[in-house]
Amino acid sequence: MLWRSAIAAAGFAAAVVGGAFSPAHAQSAREAEIVGFHQLCEKGNRRACVHFGILIGENRALHAEWRRLHPGWWWWER
Repeated sequence: MLWRSAIAAAGFAAAVVGGAFSPAHAQSAREAEIVGFHQLCEKGNRRACVHFGILIGENRALHAEWRRLHPGWWWWER
């Protein structure tokens, strides 16, 4: 299934990024995971869209930074 490959890719990205799990590395791994789900969502994967929304909702403290870096993630607010 496509969502399994997305999770595997996100896990791989987390493993590559997260050699030493400092908060900065953990944040980068989470952002890599979100980017992966966003890309799958754009391709029509509904489960990826749900996971993308959940991950964005869980990280409200980083919304301002993500809005600046990834304005396309908030397409519904334009």
